Amino acid sequence: MTEINYSLTGFDLAGGDRHGQSGRPEPRIRVNGRAAGALAMGKSRLVVMMAAFTVGFGAVGAKLVDATVSFGGAKEPSVARAAARTMPQVRADIVDRNGVLLATSLHTASLFADPKLILDANEAVQHLTRVLPELDPVALMADLKSDKRFVWIKRNLSPRQQQEIFRLGIPGLNFQREERRVYPQGNLAAHVVGFSGVDNNGLMGIEQAFDTRLKENDEPLRLSIDVRLQHVLRKELVNAVEEFRAIGAAGMVMDVKTGEILGMVSVPDFDPHAPPPPQEEQDTDPRFNRNTLGVYEMGSTFKIFNTAMALESGQVHMNDMFDATRPIRIGRFTISDFHPENKWMDVADVFKHSSNIGSVKMAMEVGPQAQKDFMAKLGFLRQANLEVPERGWPMVPNPWREVNMMTISFGHGMSVSPVHLMAAVGGTVNGGVMHPATLLVRDNVNEIPGTRIISEKTSDQVRKLMRLVVTEGTATKADAAGYLVGGKTGTADKVKGRSYAANARISSFAGAFPMNDPRYAIYVMVDEPKGTKKTFGFATGGWVAAPTVGNIVAQIGPLLGVKPQDANAPEIIQALAIRPPPAPGSGTGAQVAAIPVTMTSGEDRD
Repeated sequence: MTEINYSLTGFDLAGGDRHGQSGRPEPRIRVNGRAAGALAMGKSRLVVMMAAFTVGFGAVGAKLVDATVSFGGAKEPSVARAAARTMPQVRADIVDRNGVLLATSLHTASLFADPKLILDANEAVQHLTRVLPELDPVALMADLKSDKRFVWIKRNLSPRQQQEIFRLGIPGLNFQREERRVYPQGNLAAHVVGFSGVDNNGLMGIEQAFDTRLKENDEPLRLSIDVRLQHVLRKELVNAVEEFRAIGAAGMVMDVKTGEILGMVSVPDFDPHAPPPPQEEQDTDPRFNRNTLGVYEMGSTFKIFNTAMALESGQVHMNDMFDATRPIRIGRFTISDFHPENKWMDVADVFKHSSNIGSVKMAMEVGPQAQKDFMAKLGFLRQANLEVPERGWPMVPNPWREVNMMTISFGHGMSVSPVHLMAAVGGTVNGGVMHPATLLVRDNVNEIPGTRIISEKTSDQVRKLMRLVVTEGTATKADAAGYLVGGKTGTADKVKGRSYAANARISSFAGAFPMNDPRYAIYVMVDEPKGTKKTFGFATGGWVAAPTVGNIVAQIGPLLGVKPQDANAPEIIQALAIRPPPAPGSGTGAQVAAIPVTMTSGEDRD
């Protein structure tokens, strides 16, 4: 037995001298050498145990911090690295021109598993499919029994789903923090904004075109569209599709001074939160953007450009007369008017009555090469310059022969997209300078790109002709009281394959307002409409697209701050008169052209 001897030699309670103030001796413990070694060993073991506890609790604390920050960490380094590789970057918001949110990102949790740590795959599958019934049990079982160290179970869980899975307490399951893209306006701007995938990469529209910008810049991306106009456009287009049993429709509103597209809608559309897979038949594909990707023969809306070209060339003048008394025959083709007037016509009559014969003869004064050059100046021979990847290539004749010149003069034999048409209409009516269409806000009005396509004089003449079509011609139903709408109707048979389809047409209207000082261009097309009792069986542009435009303008005019004007005010008549107003006391024959007349027949021409 080890003997330990104790002896008291003094005890300093105050920490001072060996002998305290009382003079009593300080207690002292004497330990022999063997006992001292035992105490030292115990002290070392205590230090080691304390260090071990510190490291252990530190590791637990680190895990808790990791779980708090990352919704649970992987237990194996390989799993952690796999999860880190899938961590998406935060995308910037997308907003409309007024700051209304179109797309944003929310934090979500995504569920993944390390199959090596799953103790009972069968039990795990039963529990998981009860919480997430959309999971495929067979595929999930295969994943959980695989030799992988990382498999996704479900991306972007709701908070409730995450909590229910957490309560299951299944080893091997973990959560990864991710970003989920949310589109507060739903279908409203689906074709413009597009959507992103589960890995937060843009897959369509603005989301795809500006994918890098949205990942690298936190500032919201501001578009030119106005959500208020989007609502009006979509409502009226959906109504037109339903009324005329059409397969689709499209529409746009553009600022002709800047090229900014304020509204762009294509129906049918889709929910960007759950976009449908692409379909083979583009006409019925909800993802197909008719405004930018579709290319069509535009029918008589092309007469806007044919007339502008002829007047700008100097070979044709407003008072020139053209023989429209008989059809034109070239080779095996015959060009005739839908409702022939069978008379000589000046430029105003050709445009107002939408005469194909008169349009051809105007183009013949210019020639095929000059026509091709003018179409190139309008941008009709290349893709539209717009900030979305979904853009169609025009279909143009090659070689460009005389027969092509003839058919193109009235909108057949050449196909362009509606956005091509809108940019050209804007440049034709705004004084002659075409601004590239854009889906982004142009803040600096002094740096707006533009190309002069016609003179101010020609632009003024075309504006008056377009107003005449609405007051006296084929588009009286496009008029909206106070907004001085002008434009041109168009009806074109659809090309399917290598031939024209029977009873399948595009009915459209392209125009602008107010025509005394145009600020906004507007376009509506309805795809394969059917006539109704109300339209006497007609499904042409004047019966289908024109009234839709009238409804739209009446609603968006106040939103755009356009002040209504009296169409019969002398200054308005003076500004839009095709021919000079008659002198006081002159005959009434010259007055007819200056007075708006509402037609009751003939509106089915285009």
